[in-house]
Parts: sequence; structure tokens; C-alpha cells
Amino acid sequence: MKKSLIFICLFLIPVWLFNSGCQEKLKLFAGGYAGADEKGLSVFEFNQKNGSLKLLSEWTVGPNPSYLCLSEQYKMLYAVYEVKRFQGKASGGLAALQYDPESGNLEMKNELTIPYGGPCYVSVSADGGFLFLANYGSGSIAVVKLNDDGIPENVCDTILYVTETPLVSHPHMIEQDPTGKHVFVTDLGLDRIMIYDFDTNTGKLNQGGNNPVHLPQGSGPRHFAFNTDGSRLYVINELGSTMMVLKPGEKNNFEIIQTLPTVSKGYEGNNACADIHIGKNGNYLYGSNRGDNTIVIFKIEKDGTLSLAGHVSCGGNWPRNFAIDPSGKFLLVGNQRSDNASVFKINEDMGIPEGPVNTVKIKAPACLKFLE
Repeated sequence: MKKSLIFICLFLIPVWLFNSGCQEKLKLFAGGYAGADEKGLSVFEFNQKNGSLKLLSEWTVGPNPSYLCLSEQYKMLYAVYEVKRFQGKASGGLAALQYDPESGNLEMKNELTIPYGGPCYVSVSADGGFLFLANYGSGSIAVVKLNDDGIPENVCDTILYVTETPLVSHPHMIEQDPTGKHVFVTDLGLDRIMIYDFDTNTGKLNQGGNNPVHLPQGSGPRHFAFNTDGSRLYVINELGSTMMVLKPGEKNNFEIIQTLPTVSKGYEGNNACADIHIGKNGNYLYGSNRGDNTIVIFKIEKDGTLSLAGHVSCGGNWPRNFAIDPSGKFLLVGNQRSDNASVFKINEDMGIPEGPVNTVKIKAPACLKFLE
């Protein structure tokens, strides 16, 4: 009996070591600003043990693949082409590329024109059957139907925001809430957040009884993040350099309960906030400051409000986008103007990113996405 147990243990040890080694290495996809004939997509191997990055491959796709999202259901990477003209039309572009989870290699499956143009954000619907796109350049949003293989089939809905005021609409992010019941859109140009019901049968967005959330003029809401249960909505404002906390109110609306500055104390230069993420343990909220060139860290209190925990240098210039690895131990910053990505180790007790522990060159990075 003892010999059998020893044999089983000796057999399992190398298997365990092999599996744990595989789990330490993840794929990281990076998109940015590049010409149609330039390599705008990069694939890295990320080591969760020490935070190192190894370039695996670079890919030439369409122009300016500035934002990405992934569908593990279909093993697809979707990239927007942030342009005003695509395939000879006044439109933006969308690419669908199938990825190999082992090698990270990409294969183009389809490209689609997006009405009006200027897409800057794409996300997958909760049921995996649709894509939502925010078109900053044209003041519009779009919904794209996916076929049974996850390939974009057609644009099934578009909304063009036309106003009679001097202000111009600039949608910057579109995504469903944690419940999957509503679709939220931040409109940087009109200082508002639009809320829609979504019909999964028709692919149509319907405002219904959902009231827009109006923010103070000049805020410029850019990106947002929900806590797990959807009881708090955190919004980072590009123009106002502020972080806002919102909670559900009456009459299908959200109300602002807190507004805090994002820049370092004493900083008086120009600043434009960009990205926002909640740490994996749900205790800290992070935002990026372009100009101040810092990552701001807020502690999330029990009631969902925020208290400042600190600032750290972004490790470069113009931190447009950042990502937290699936383990929650590292924060990676894409610095657009210094053509680099910096890796920070997160202090688990204080929530502060420390480092950088590693830096790699990437041309004008605008989006970092982990394959979990």
C-alpha cells in the first residue's frame, strides 16, 4: 500500500509542476496606432511569477487597431479601426481575428465597415452574440451581430447623436452592466451617461424609461467600472480630471454621491484622464492621468465611496490604457507617447503598484488585453 502511494505521489509531482508552470504564463495582446501597412498588433507572453514580458509576434492588420476585446467562447479577438474612412466609405472598421490560445497566433476572419466612423471602443455582449461599439469621432454607437462562429455578420443597430447645442457628442465607452440588463454609454462631449435596454432577439438598443445621467459641464466622462453587484458605478472624467462615484437612484437613474480629483497634489499642468479598473480583490480602484503621468489609487470603502491611497509614476509618457493581470498581482501600463509598456507589482496590503519591475517597447500602445 505504501509503495502504491509513493508511486502515485511521484507521478503527480511532475504533472503538478507542468500544469502550474503553464498557468504562470499568459498571453497579452496589445493594440495601438499604426498605418494599414504597419504592425499594429503585438502578442506577448506574460510571466505571472516575475512580471516579465516576452514578445511572441507582431501583426499587420488594418489602420489604427486602437481598442481590443476578446471572446474566449469563440477564441476571437475583435479590434476597432479608429479611422473616418474604411474600404472607400465614410466609416470606421472592425476586424475579427481568431487566436490560437497556445501560440497566440492570429488569423483574420472578417472585416466590417462601421457606419459614421471613428470607433474607439468595443465590448462583447453578456450572451456573447453581439458587439457594442462607441464611435468617438462621429458621435454614434453601433451594435454588431455575430454568427454562430463568433464572426461579425452585420450591423444591426446604430444611433447617431445629433444635438442643437454647440457641444458635440463623443461616445467613449459602451458596455453592459454586471447584471446584463442594461447597456451604458459614456458621452464625453455631452457630459452624460446614456442607459439602454437591449433586445437580444433584434439586437436593438432602446432607451425606454432609462433617464440619462447628466454630469457637470466640462467633466468629460470617458471610461467606467462597476463593482461586482452593480450597486456602485465609478466614472473617470477626462476633461475634469476627476473620479466620480454613482449609485442607482429613483426613476431608472444614477446619482453622483462623490467626486474626487485624480491628479497629484500640487500638479498644475494639463491633464487628461484615460482608463479605470478595479483591482481583483475589489478593495482598490485605479485610474490613469495623462499629463500628470501617474496612476491614481483609491481605496474602496465598505459603503462604496473612495479615499485617496496614493499616486505612482506610470513609467513613461501618456498612460492611455492599463490592465491588471488575472492573478491581481501586477498592473501593466501602456504609455502611448513613450512607446512602452511598464509592469508594476501591486502591494497586496496597500494596493499600491510598485516598480516598474519590467518595461518593453510597444509602438503607441492604446490597449492591453489579457487572455485569461
